[in-house]
Amino acid sequence: MNLTYLDTARQVFAKEAESLLEVSRKLDNDLIAAVDAILRTPGRVVVCGMGKSGIVGRKIAATLASTGTPSFFMHPGEAYHGDLGMVTEHDVFLAISNSGETEEVVKLIPFLKDNGNYLVGLTGSPGSTLAQAAHSHLDIGVLEEACPLQLAPTSSTTATLAMGDALAVTLMKARDFQPENFARFHPGGSLGRRLLSRVEHEMRSDNLPLVEADAQVLDVIQAMSRGQLGMAVVRHGERWGIITDGDLRRAIEKYGERVFTRRAFDFMTPQASRIAPTARVEDALALMDSKQIGALLVFDNERLVGVFKK
Repeated sequence: MNLTYLDTARQVFAKEAESLLEVSRKLDNDLIAAVDAILRTPGRVVVCGMGKSGIVGRKIAATLASTGTPSFFMHPGEAYHGDLGMVTEHDVFLAISNSGETEEVVKLIPFLKDNGNYLVGLTGSPGSTLAQAAHSHLDIGVLEEACPLQLAPTSSTTATLAMGDALAVTLMKARDFQPENFARFHPGGSLGRRLLSRVEHEMRSDNLPLVEADAQVLDVIQAMSRGQLGMAVVRHGERWGIITDGDLRRAIEKYGERVFTRRAFDFMTPQASRIAPTARVEDALALMDSKQIGALLVFDNERLVGVFKK
């Protein structure tokens, strides 16, 4: 292993971490003003940047949009050739330029002023054209890049990304943005499944492995094989139990060959945990975790309608 490589990589982390602390100390009332302007506007946040700033800007726009602040990215070149028609007077315009003098961004300023847009500038130069024109200036200036040649944007782009995250998270808290809100914008992810899906959407309702309490072990095994859930549901009068693969193994260890003379009620887990079909998947998973179990019986009032498993 070449330790020089590791040392170089660690230096990058150290320099960028130091740069983030440096930028955090520069936060002032302009951030508060920017947050208030975004909260007040009935419009969206339009994020704009060129080159590496544009790449980071796309991520900032995506983060804002997914956390409750309507936002989209606009390329400054395309903006000057027609896309400015998408900017309404109600929108907040967030322009990113480390130098504050990026030509493609700066030349949008006259339009934004005439259009009445609130302008937030992210620059590393408080005296720059963009910073001076902005209603709120968020200083992303760093002392040095992590690049040893001081050429490739490294610390500066990390600082820009962190400033965007700080803005988004501050807005989230101001809006009291909850996990349920986040899940609405991410219905295809695991969080969306947990918070938006209902037990009835994911439970198994057909071919349930049902047996009576006096069923013999072979009947239980056949039901488990048929149901392919790794368990059997045991009906014992008005009560319901569960036999899992683990229960079956423990019964074999306990009774040996005599296990084939036993009945389901001899080794079932009585009073199986229940949940309603309208319960959230999140609540079902939490209940299973708290009880350290792998399945729940789903009851609609007193009628068994399915089995929910992780």
